[in-house]
Amino acid sequence: MFKIKNFSIVPKFVILLLDLGATVTALFIAILIQQNVALRAINWDHVVNSIFLILLINSLVFTTTKSYTGIVRYTGVQDAVRIAAAVAISSFIILVINTVALGYSTILSLTTLVITLYTVFTFLFLISYRVLVKYLFAYAKNYKMKKKSVVIFGAGDTGVATQRVLENDGQSNIQIVAFIDDDKKKGSKNLNGAPIMTFAAFKELANVQPIDELIIASYSLPTKRKNEIVDFCLDHDIKALSVPPYSKWAEGKFTSRQLQSIKIEDLLERDPIQINNNQIKSQIKGKRILVTGAAGSIGSEIVRQLIPYAPELIILCDQAETPLHTLELELLENGTRANCVSYLADITNKSRMESLFEEFKPQYVYHAAAYKHVPMMELCPTEAVRNNVVGVKLIADLSVKYNVERFVMISTDKAVNPTNVMGASKRMAEMYVQALSNQEGIGTKFITTRFGNVLGSNGSVIIRFKEQIEKGGPVTVTHPNITRYFMTIPEACQLVLEAGSMGNGGEIFVFDMGQPVAIADLAKKMIRLYGLIPNIDINITYSGLRPGEKLYEELLNDEENTTQTYHDKILIAKVRDVSFDLVYQSTIELENILNTSNDEMQLVSKMKELVPEYISNNSIYEKLDASVISIAK
Repeated sequence: MFKIKNFSIVPKFVILLLDLGATVTALFIAILIQQNVALRAINWDHVVNSIFLILLINSLVFTTTKSYTGIVRYTGVQDAVRIAAAVAISSFIILVINTVALGYSTILSLTTLVITLYTVFTFLFLISYRVLVKYLFAYAKNYKMKKKSVVIFGAGDTGVATQRVLENDGQSNIQIVAFIDDDKKKGSKNLNGAPIMTFAAFKELANVQPIDELIIASYSLPTKRKNEIVDFCLDHDIKALSVPPYSKWAEGKFTSRQLQSIKIEDLLERDPIQINNNQIKSQIKGKRILVTGAAGSIGSEIVRQLIPYAPELIILCDQAETPLHTLELELLENGTRANCVSYLADITNKSRMESLFEEFKPQYVYHAAAYKHVPMMELCPTEAVRNNVVGVKLIADLSVKYNVERFVMISTDKAVNPTNVMGASKRMAEMYVQALSNQEGIGTKFITTRFGNVLGSNGSVIIRFKEQIEKGGPVTVTHPNITRYFMTIPEACQLVLEAGSMGNGGEIFVFDMGQPVAIADLAKKMIRLYGLIPNIDINITYSGLRPGEKLYEELLNDEENTTQTYHDKILIAKVRDVSFDLVYQSTIELENILNTSNDEMQLVSKMKELVPEYISNNSIYEKLDASVISIAK
């Protein structure tokens, strides 16, 4: 049986002969039109001479311009331009020769009308047969394939561009069933042959007609609406895709291969936030800024967001060599390396940090360096205290000594009613910078920002789930009822900059994290977004709470309340005042334990003294809480 894939590419000389035949046909039709299709009125000697002349001229022109060398089945815009140029050149030469010939004899007698009609018909014939061949090949290739039924959400410019891309892609073999748009003014209308309908009407359509794909071609769609659309698609076995952002279009265009599956991050994002860029710029511009933990997910994003505000210098401090080098290369490639300097160092190294402050004299400090993994810090409390408490004390003290204007510390929701070493260490860090800020004669403004989990950060549950799904499962969740707050990295860092600019010193700013997300539901939705069925294609297993982990996180202590700021997503937590002498002395004692006995039980016990709300959960340190309760009785 004949198969289209076995059909070889036609030799170039055959295409040249077809092109020459098309030009002869065009000439003959042009002459017929001039003679009102009266064959008897035609001077055949002149016609034969004209045909001979046209064949000669076109052979030379087509060979020179190589208009016949393109593969017919893949004819595109460039081929059409080359053909148009060739036809224009040959017609001009014919016109010149014909004009000269008329002065000597009437062997050609081609009128201007004939030459004009010949030019038009020649171009149409050369293009038409190529397009016809192209579509015959496309039809022969796909006629047995089932067409995919596709709907496009968004009847705007992006939606039209998406339709054009899909219909021009010979590999896609799709049928645009409809456009969906929330704009009621567009309802009951047609767009390029496809009806525009509401989402409610689409739901009814999906119940009676199978739909293979829904493509979201709208960049202004609220996250809540996007979730509603994707949930419906998942429930009805419709693949949900989205158009890439304009920044990823090549030369103002995109291809069908760039259409991307909806990611869980897209469904957890919230509406864009507004920040006071002018205020931040007025503070940051021309300043020397230190970012600790600069190579981490939060620190590196803070660096990226600081650069547009034109600081004099950004010191990128981190102890992780490879991530710091990677960040340096990224900034270099983006042309932003000039005002950044990498500084490889451990924030607990006193002499190294002293050298940093003495050399660069930073005016702003964004302290993002911290150990953050709860189970790891439960196993290594000495390192949690060394980095998260002693390290913060060192950087804060140096900030006061070297007259830093603002010190912004990144904290966590796990510092509220902590159940683990990591959360308690961060709460102690909060207490130290707050108490230091309340000291007389302190010129540095100490500001703390507190928020929950960030999407896509190093070690994020999202990344872990992706890895597990791509390996075939199982997806591991610690508990069926566990919940967490989520925020995107850019959003969190925007709010850090905003809070840092508005703080007067001593505040703990709490970010509006939205609604908590059930991790088990998150895992199920991620599996479904991969086109798989939870607990059938990919199993979900429950491993139990890890040491120090709790079912839900809080952003405020039970005894705390908040006050509003001018930004609706930033609140100020009112926390109990702590004596600086007390927190300073406790921190010194913790340092002594680290430097002498390294006794983990003694270390954690000391932390519980300073943070009485620290009650261990699912941890070996629960016995310390039992001792306190026993003494209290």
